[in-house]
Formats: sequence, structure tokens, C-alpha cells
Amino acid sequence: MNLNSIQRDRAVGVILASAAGDALGAPYEFKPPLAAKFEVEMNGGGSFSWEPGEWTDDTAMGIPILQALAAGKDLADETTQDEIMSAWWLWSKTASDVGIQTRAVLGAMGNPTAENALRVSKALHERTGRTAGNGSLMRTGAVALATLGDARTTAANATAISKLTHWDDDTANACVLWCLAIQEAVLNGRLDVRIGLDHIGAEQRLRWLALIEEAEIKEPENFENNGWVVHAFQAAWSAITRATHVEGVATEAERLKLGLEFAVRAGNDTDTVAAIAGSLLGAMYGSSAVPATWRLKLHGWPEATEKDLAKWTHLALNGGKADPQGWPGVARIDYNKFSDRFELVQHPSDSGLWLGGVESLSSLPDSVTAVVSLCRVGESEVPSRIEDSVEILLIDSSDESKNLNLDFVFTDTAAVIAELRAAGHEVFLHCVQSQSRTPSVAITYSVKHLGQTFAEAKAKVLAALPKAAINDGFEQHLENLLS
Repeated sequence: MNLNSIQRDRAVGVILASAAGDALGAPYEFKPPLAAKFEVEMNGGGSFSWEPGEWTDDTAMGIPILQALAAGKDLADETTQDEIMSAWWLWSKTASDVGIQTRAVLGAMGNPTAENALRVSKALHERTGRTAGNGSLMRTGAVALATLGDARTTAANATAISKLTHWDDDTANACVLWCLAIQEAVLNGRLDVRIGLDHIGAEQRLRWLALIEEAEIKEPENFENNGWVVHAFQAAWSAITRATHVEGVATEAERLKLGLEFAVRAGNDTDTVAAIAGSLLGAMYGSSAVPATWRLKLHGWPEATEKDLAKWTHLALNGGKADPQGWPGVARIDYNKFSDRFELVQHPSDSGLWLGGVESLSSLPDSVTAVVSLCRVGESEVPSRIEDSVEILLIDSSDESKNLNLDFVFTDTAAVIAELRAAGHEVFLHCVQSQSRTPSVAITYSVKHLGQTFAEAKAKVLAALPKAAINDGFEQHLENLLS
């Protein structure tokens, strides 16, 4: 589909928010529900000694699906499913955490093909009657992106990919409902897990409707058997429902973080419930609602970061193709049609924050160790010596329909700059020409973290960047946000 900028933000959010929920929940896995007085933090640790921001099997198993889509492949094709099975099989050989049911299938199928996986998956179900774990629901976010707008094909794909390891119909139904809810959120900005009820068996619709209604009136921790797909589904939907009803949030984007925290507080299989919730929260609130301080930390198998997840997702949304500039995946983006791309000045109130244009990436002072990009950059543009870097989705436009979470992005980007500065980094903040996006964030940083008034911050930043021309839409948002 030809997605607009907000739909694309949401689609990328499916993957990034799921990975963020996974990494956020990892340290709390197998533990009881977390009391409200304790903060939920992305600090790593837990039963498998995860690093801060390291995702687990929930995200790892979704990556081969996402990579297949990034290569332009069809999930319904048996060859594609064979490749996914082979990738899962290889991953399981060294993975520290593999679900019990998934490991049983991967370990017994011999040659890792879809045909063998289905045979083993079905036999396991016939032998035990217990194949309704949450392991296929946790990885289904990427499946939802494969055929956006085509509910019937999406439902078929969700069922097929689920049954490779989880034969029970409950797992297939949960994946169908979740995938179609993701599509509705991405395309129409609406949270509705009922929208897929017509795509599961008629005899199961009333049961699932009752399960959804139960989730909406109970707390996430009430669904304590959340290793079971039904309770995992209910706990995730309960967390999302709670987040959407919290009063007094500064911006709608903050509901994503709240929803993930509610999911983690449910206890037990925390990383999986949060990963499931994250895929739908991201579909609604977008990748731009995932806190940049979390995104800096996200990483995991196969030696990937959140930048890789975003790259694969963009390629998947493009049918496996780069855009006319070669992005994503190009070494350098051609910005030659823009002038004044080399500006490089120090923030007027913080000499450890540098402001400028994209071409100054090639001539940064040696003291700069972190980069915050407000425009697209090529894979080789940020110097390899830079310790930390993050790309923020922010479109320079007065049209409010272009940016999903503008106020949140201003404040969140200022917050990640403050965190990097507190950690001892000198930071380079840039867009293409340092005309609108860079001064807008620099002003927000001055007000939120340096204690300046809006008028004072604006005057100082614009004096340091005399060629700046903040667009009218940004100007109005900044005045409302910071005055």
C-alpha cells in the first residue's frame, strides 16, 4: 500500500514497540505482579542476565518473518516458510531462552522445513492436547504488515505461521484477531480487537467476544496463566485498555509507555505479554511514541539494533525495495539539492551540545561522541567512532497531518539529549539544514532542561543559527508547549 507518513510511523511502531516491550519486560519474567510503588525500568538482568535493552525470543522469532518481508517474499509461499523455519532452527541452537513448546517442535522436526514443522506441531497437539502457548502470538506483529488492507490474506497468513509451531486453534485465532487489530490501528488509527471476529470460526466468535469483554473489565495481573495464549491475549488487551483510560496524560503518545508498563506489571511471562501489547500499541501510537532513551538501548539477536528493525520494516512496507534515493540501506543520502548543509555551532547555553546540518557529520569535533538525527541518514554517514546515535522521525512541515506525535517528539528528543549529556557525551543534533527541526528541538531542550523561558530560549537559539526558519506549524506547537 502507499502509506502516508503517519501510517508508516504506525507500521514501524508495530515492530519497535514490540521489541521495546520485550526488552522492558525481560528482567521481570517469572516474577509475581509488580506493585505500583516500584518503577518499571529497562535495566536488564533477570533469569537470563539480559543486557539493558536486549530483546528476547519474542523479538528474535519475529525477525526472520520481518526479514523475509524485507526481501519482498510472500509469507504464503512454502519456500518462504522453509526459510523462516531454517532461521528459527539455527537461532534455537544458541539462544539462551526458547519457549518449551517451540523448542519441542524445533528439536523434533529433523530437516527444518515448513512441512516437517507442521507434521511435528500437529503430532504434538494430538499427543498432548497442550499446544496453546503464547509463542506464536508474540511474533505475529510482522505478519500483520505483510498484507496491509487485505484482511482475508492476513488471517490466512496468521494462521499458517502460527501453526508452524503452535497447532491449537486458540493460538491461530488469537493471531488472527491481533493481526487484524494491528492493521486497523495502522491504517485507521483505531484500537479494536473485535474487528477480526468475522475471520475466525463462527463457533468461536462468541467465546472470543466474551474473553475480550472480560479483559476490558479486569486487571492484567488477573490473567496470571499468561504463558497460555488466551491469558496472554487478555493480559495484553487489558493493559492497553487501562492505558487508553488513564486521565491527565500530557500527550496521547505517552499511552504507549503506560501500556507497556501495565503489561510488565502483570508478572509471570512479562516480556511476552509486553511484546504482544507493544505490537498493537505501536500500531496505534507509532514508532515516534517509543521513548528515544529506550531506542538507544534496544538490541539483540542477530547482533541487530532498533535501526535494523526500522530498516527491515521500511523495506517490508516497500515490498522489499528501497526508495528512489536508495533508502533505507544506502550508504549516504544525496542532499545536494539543499544548500547550507554544513552549519556547525555550539548550543548557546550548553557547549556540549552541537547544532548543525547533515554534512557536518563528516567533520565533527573529536569530542562529539553521540548523534541525534532529525532527518534520514545513510548507513555510513554517522562516523563509526560515535558511541551512541538515534534517528528521530520528524517531518519538517506545517501540515499537522504529517507528524503523529509532534509535541511528544519535541520533548522526548530533548530528554534523550539530556540523558546523553548527563552520561558525559557531547552531542551533535542535526537535521538537513538546521533551519526548522534542529532549532525547534534545541529550544525545547533549553526550556525543559536548562530552565529558560520560551522567549529567552528562542532568542538565543535563533541568534546562534541565524539562517534558521522554523515552520509556522512547529512555531505554534512550541509556543503552546513551552510558554
